[in-house]
Order: sequence, then C-alpha cells, then structure tokens
Amino acid sequence: MGTITKALDLLSLFARDRAEIGLGEFVRLTGRDKATVHRHLTELAENGFLEQHPDTRAYRLGPALLRLSALRETLFPVRKLLQPIVFELSEAVGELAHASLLQGDALSPVVHFDPSLHGIQVNFDIAEMLPLHATSSGLAALAFCPDDWQTRIMSRPLSKYTDQTISDPTALKSKIDSVRRFGVATVTGGFDEGVTSVGVPLFGEGGRVLGSLAVAVPSVRAKPEKLRDIALMLLKEAKRASTALGGTFPRDFDDLPLQWGDETTTQQVIS
Repeated sequence: MGTITKALDLLSLFARDRAEIGLGEFVRLTGRDKATVHRHLTELAENGFLEQHPDTRAYRLGPALLRLSALRETLFPVRKLLQPIVFELSEAVGELAHASLLQGDALSPVVHFDPSLHGIQVNFDIAEMLPLHATSSGLAALAFCPDDWQTRIMSRPLSKYTDQTISDPTALKSKIDSVRRFGVATVTGGFDEGVTSVGVPLFGEGGRVLGSLAVAVPSVRAKPEKLRDIALMLLKEAKRASTALGGTFPRDFDDLPLQWGDETTTQQVIS
C-alpha cells in the first residue's frame, strides 16, 4: 500500500456513528505507527480533506470533500439521474432500494430510499462499502466484471460477515455463473443476518459494468413470489438506469424474463 493510498485510506474509517476520530483511535483502528498516522492526518488537514474540532482536536471530514463532491455531481450527475429511479423502484416494490457504483474491489452506495411501509425495515448505512462476494449488489456487478477481476477477488481470503456468507472460491464461482445466466443475484443473510437482497448490474459505455441496482427485504417478507416480482422490476429499472447513465444494456437481458416461465427456473433465479 503506497503512501497516498495509506493517507486516503484514513478517510474510509469515518462512518455515521464515527463522525470524529482522534489520533489515538486512528492508530488503534489502523495498527500503524503513530508518527506516520499523524503525518498523514496533518497533510490531509492542510489540503482540506480533514479538519479538527477546535476543542477536542479530533478529526472530521473537511470542506474539500464538499467541493469535490459538488463538482463530481455537476460534471457527472449520477445521483441526480439515479435518484428518481431508485425512489420509484422503492415505491413500486414497497421496500428499500439502492444504487451503488464500483469503487476499487467494493461498491460505494450512491442513492437509497425506503418508503417505510412496514414495522420491520432494513437498516442501510450510506457510508458502508458493500463487499462484492457477500451482497447481491456486489455479486451482480462482479458477475459481469472482466475475468481477471473475478480471479483477483477469488484468489484472496473472502471475509465472512455471517454464517451464510460465501467464503469458498468454488462456491463463489458457481454463484457468479448463476448470476451471469439469469442476470440477477439473490443473497439471504450473506452480509446482514435476517436480510434478503436482490441485485442486478448497471452498465456504462460499451457495456462496461458500473455498479448495481438492488432491493433489500427483511427475510420474513422474502417470499418467492415477492422476490420474483422484485427481480423482474429490477431488470426493467436497471435498463432504464443504465441508459440514463449513457450506458448500453446487453441485448440478451431483454430475453431473461422469458426464461422464468416455469416454477423450477424461477426458484433457481431467486435461490
């Protein structure tokens, strides 16, 4: 890991429940040398990526990120384009929907919405990166990534988040093959216990996978018929989202729903 990567990696430690982080906690979280961590923090603060609380001296995200975020959205309005699609999808299925984009070997959430129609809801953290092997979003994207990307993911240890997380490379390869065949990834309890999610890929220019569109449902409500309806809706909205992002949705995806006419095939899709 290079010096710049080590410095920028410190920014990923911030979360909704960790808005400010002191030097000592940075050292504990990273396991790195205190002097090195302090140097990286100082440089990030000098460039506006961090700022310090005037009293506690703890660090928090700085104004430079606001400027870059606003500029990114002005030049490439991803959130503006995806937000209405995610909102309409969520309202249509009555569950939490979200869109994420590939960032390194994980997914970065961009937009999410939950109509809050039920007493039991899925907790979604917009700041949490989504692993490719443990979520339907990640699997949907990973299945359409280049082969060398898939090989890299499967060649290293796969973290287990729950007892149901796929951590065996052979099992992961089998799951990827299924997702490529049906265009839809379904995961139950792989990242969050008690949550079932359905995801489909989003494509950019030249058919390059950009990320994914997904719906998350408490497993107690994840009946086969409901998951099938969600999958079909996702395929429709993912094509709309890919087009909005200037992408090209693979033509063979148009024929996928036609393959789901019998109960056995539908069960394979949502299993």
